Amino acid sequence: MTPQQRAERASAVMWAGDRASQAAGMTLIAIGPGTATITMVIRPDMTNGHGTAHGGYLFTLADSAFAFACNSYNHNVVAQHTSMTYLSPGREGEAMTATATEVALAGRSGIYDVAVTGEDGRMVAQFRGHSRQISGQHFDEEAG
Repeated sequence: MTPQQRAERASAVMWAGDRASQAAGMTLIAIGPGTATITMVIRPDMTNGHGTAHGGYLFTLADSAFAFACNSYNHNVVAQHTSMTYLSPGREGEAMTATATEVALAGRSGIYDVAVTGEDGRMVAQFRGHSRQISGQHFDEEAG
């Protein structure tokens, strides 16, 4: 199995059980070893009192991209620490894109950066996630 095939299969297993990302209307656009891109359109129920995208939904989008990227090696991986800086508002009806990229992977620990961008390409937020591998896999590679 190639690293790309492993990432695709692990993401398919994860997506099947990821009710939160599905309920938010997210779409997994791309997956690869240590990387993932997910989009989500800001619905009216995802806006705050200022009429802009609620930061919690933007964080959820970034966190989902982070999760798919760090689980792409078919190891169960969880967040150890995350942070997010908001740079510009998202708007109702706008498609947000979160692109996660692996920065470092050493033993069971990893660091991933996630850029959240708007339709016009502007940077909406920057997320950094620290991951920790735990026991288990998403699928049994020996079984085929």
